[in-house]
Amino acid sequence: MRILLTGANGVMGRATIPALQNAGHQVVGLVRSPSAARLVQSAGATAIHGDVLDRGSLMKAMIGCDAVVNFATNVPVGARAMLPGSLNRINRIRTVGAGLVADAAIESGIGLMVQQSLSHIYVARGDEWIDESTPIDVTMVTEPLTVAEQHAQRVEEAGGVTVRLRYGLICGDDPNSQFLVRRARKRRPIGLGDPDSWMHVVHPLDVGTSAIAALGAPSGAYNVGAEPLKRLDYVNAIARAAGHSEGRFFRRWLFSVTADKLELLARSQRVTSQRFMDTTGWKPMRPVLTAEWFRAG
Repeated sequence: MRILLTGANGVMGRATIPALQNAGHQVVGLVRSPSAARLVQSAGATAIHGDVLDRGSLMKAMIGCDAVVNFATNVPVGARAMLPGSLNRINRIRTVGAGLVADAAIESGIGLMVQQSLSHIYVARGDEWIDESTPIDVTMVTEPLTVAEQHAQRVEEAGGVTVRLRYGLICGDDPNSQFLVRRARKRRPIGLGDPDSWMHVVHPLDVGTSAIAALGAPSGAYNVGAEPLKRLDYVNAIARAAGHSEGRFFRRWLFSVTADKLELLARSQRVTSQRFMDTTGWKPMRPVLTAEWFRAG
């Protein structure tokens, strides 16, 4: 197929381009700058300038495409994530951009849309397993994710297929992970929440292969990630990648300062991706998080 990939020069996009190409698909990457275009073209994809917030450029980019994979994000990293308004851009991408992508797909006659989402939207369940039937918890921070999923579902309502992929936390050579590795190297705290709580994670390479699997999946929401792990194991894996045996956790008082953003990242979520594996045959190439994930960069 000929596939429009938004967010083509981001962490998810860079992992997805070679995966789609290796599966025999043609990739058109939506980019916003000349440097992003060069990056996408160097990966072998066709770069086209546009923006998920610009309907006209989306319509132009979708000409001749059979599917759209909407991986556009703008995740703030490090101290910037704690600043007021740090989520404004990514929230707009989800609440407005996903709607424009869906509208353009429907008008262009594209019958398949893959929409990025996050498993963070589920309620915290302690040690209990979380699957796609688990209720979601709509807060000020998670609402844009649920809105993006609802926008994408309009393609399904128009007679097409919408696949919503609820990823775990991306861990590897991405900017956020490498920021944490640098902090751990200096023996600064990197962990949030209860060390004995659960996390859902995914390696960038598995984001790419999941996009391939999603192209053949029935409409629906699917969790995508590696085996869940305890938060303490996650922190210690980053510490080992930084040359130490153990990592440190932030103190609880930090939650009183930026509770709305941090609460989402500290939920205990023992998420299973079994439905996606059973439905599509997909399996993570990196099924268990180790320190090697963070040494990739």
